[in-house]
Amino acid sequence: MTSNLQDYSHKRFNILTGEWVLVSPHRAKRPWQGQNEAVNNEVRPSYDENCYLCPGNTRINGEVNPEYTDVYIFTNDFAALQKDSPDFSVNDGLLIAESEKGICKVICFSPDHSKSLADMSAKEIQKVVFAWQKEYKELGDNELINYVQIFENKGAVMGCSNPHPHGQIWSQSTLPNEVDKKNTQQLNYFTKNKSSLLGDYLAQELEKNERIIYQNDAFVVLTPFWAVWPFEVMIAPKKHQTNILEMTENEALLYADAIAVLTKAYDKIFNTSFPYSSGIHQAPTNGADNSHWHWHMSFYPPLLRSATVKKFMVGYEMFGTPQRDITAEKAAQMIRGLV
Repeated sequence: MTSNLQDYSHKRFNILTGEWVLVSPHRAKRPWQGQNEAVNNEVRPSYDENCYLCPGNTRINGEVNPEYTDVYIFTNDFAALQKDSPDFSVNDGLLIAESEKGICKVICFSPDHSKSLADMSAKEIQKVVFAWQKEYKELGDNELINYVQIFENKGAVMGCSNPHPHGQIWSQSTLPNEVDKKNTQQLNYFTKNKSSLLGDYLAQELEKNERIIYQNDAFVVLTPFWAVWPFEVMIAPKKHQTNILEMTENEALLYADAIAVLTKAYDKIFNTSFPYSSGIHQAPTNGADNSHWHWHMSFYPPLLRSATVKKFMVGYEMFGTPQRDITAEKAAQMIRGLV
């Protein structure tokens, strides 16, 4: 089976979304004459007077950032969701719409403009984890909010408009599409098997040890069997935990350790500050019994063959099914060798 998966076209099933990805390992050798991205390895200063996220600087709305020394959070000046949006709906034949309310925040990981998570220690990242926990709890306790999405876009190629180390937290009144799919898949499995879907999957992965990149006492870092992006990685707790609030203080440090190890390895792949979008999927805050959830963090990097060649989701991916060339096993092996 392993040989066939490395040599022949096939599709793999994503147990968390119920969708398939086409894998074409034989295409990894095809020549590339397409677009090459510009590599930006400039050394940034620790403080940039023109950066609206640096301590003490004035943001576009006129508010002044405090002289923060570790993690700083504020309400997004250009929020995609509005908490004061009126309740309304449109049901005009096949024209259907509903109002959506929410609260969006920005979280600065560090006051140092020159850093990314890859440049921060596990202890420094633990402070970010504590901030994520605080926001998940406070936003989730708001009766308006039923889901809290924590994420980061790193790098200009991922649409990041500011290089200062930061992420975002969007919270809203309904479940986003990807979360809704994972909620359904996990609930169906839990109802049938009385166990965590992701927990049972991790046990199988740990036994096979083909896609494991790194692990510590509490967390597993691996390339999922169904990975879509070339160097896609998941971090998940070994214990069945529904959300990040269930971590102990020591587990939060071990989680930060896993993030630090992965992001440092990413930067070594093509000797560049590795771009990605990352996000945490965890239990909704809707007050329901969400015992079926097993929280996890996913990293979706776009780079494919070098620091200048990215993966494009176009053509067949847009009209058919996501597709990848390099197999999950080979990607895991490459990253593991850099840990």
